[in-house]
Amino acid sequence: MTKKDRYDKVISFFLENIPEAETELIYDNPFQLLVAVILSAQCTDKRVNMTTPVIFKHYPTPQKMAAAEFDDLFALIKSISYPNNKAKHLIGMANLLMTEFNGEVPMTVVELVKLPGVGRKTANVVTSVIDQQPNMAVDTHVFRVSARIGLTTKATTPLAAEKQLIANIPEELVHKAHHWLILHGRYVCVARSPKCSECGIRAYCKYYQKTMC
Repeated sequence: MTKKDRYDKVISFFLENIPEAETELIYDNPFQLLVAVILSAQCTDKRVNMTTPVIFKHYPTPQKMAAAEFDDLFALIKSISYPNNKAKHLIGMANLLMTEFNGEVPMTVVELVKLPGVGRKTANVVTSVIDQQPNMAVDTHVFRVSARIGLTTKATTPLAAEKQLIANIPEELVHKAHHWLILHGRYVCVARSPKCSECGIRAYCKYYQKTMC
């Protein structure tokens, strides 16, 4: 099977079975999504969604969060991984939004990565989810799943995987493909003991062909 055939088959499966794939983070506006994605680093979406309602109640805007006391914000996110760093990042992010972006979340990767706590992956998530830009956020799920299936080859870094995926997925589907791969990795192609018997794309998967056939 050629790489193009593999991409075509995988994309067709997801288009049919998860046509409206979207983030599992709960948010009402770009600022809330940005906060949630920063908190989600090395933390589950489920835990983030349990934590964000009280954060958004106390700090509904960048202006409110910029004025937050560290100890107060830390207390609200202490159940999340790395709360010390993330509290600092959130306050710093909100301050920069106020001073540099008039309190608005910018919609380019170049601008977003200037914000504390925002790396390329976070910027790609925000721009693809909010603006449906063709940006591919590569987290551990996307990195693992794309390599297992054979969508990426010898990609040793998230950026290398991102470039390969972007080059082979139709531009108008990139923002959906990010969620397809995350959800597949979260619920089917899990890190340990992937559920190959339940997988609808196993016929196109290099890992399955190599280990199970």
